[in-house]
Amino acid sequence: MKIPGEILNEIYSQARAEFPNECCGWLTGPRDGDVATGVRPAVNAYDPTTHPTAPDRTAERAYVMAGADTLELARGIDDSPNPPRIIYHSHPNGQAYFSETDSKVATMGGFGGPAYPVLQLVVGIDAERVVEARLYDWDEEAREFVEVGKFDGAAI
Repeated sequence: MKIPGEILNEIYSQARAEFPNECCGWLTGPRDGDVATGVRPAVNAYDPTTHPTAPDRTAERAYVMAGADTLELARGIDDSPNPPRIIYHSHPNGQAYFSETDSKVATMGGFGGPAYPVLQLVVGIDAERVVEARLYDWDEEAREFVEVGKFDGAAI
């Protein structure tokens, strides 16, 4: 899946605006295409008292899409000619790794495969700049998300 520079810049700008909290959202694109064509920001509604995937974290170290956003994401997968193709979120520690918590969230607790048939993009941002972004896809044989792409950061 290709992510054009202008799409990355939209995500990077959102990550900067929401820093030091994690930002989140998804990229859309034609069902039969291989290029992301739209950005749909979502609200990071993480609250450790209601979303205990990582109760020791705050919105600076975790994300949960707001309920209305999650519903729109799920409906778009089935109903849209330009469905969600990539879920993204940022890591305000400057590192674009796919964490154990990210994997649990993306696989609904670590059981089975991905909750949604999408790739995952992680943006590493710190107080100075967007350091990098990395794209992950589900590897059925390995039963985990593996890195399939890397993107340069930006002075945002």
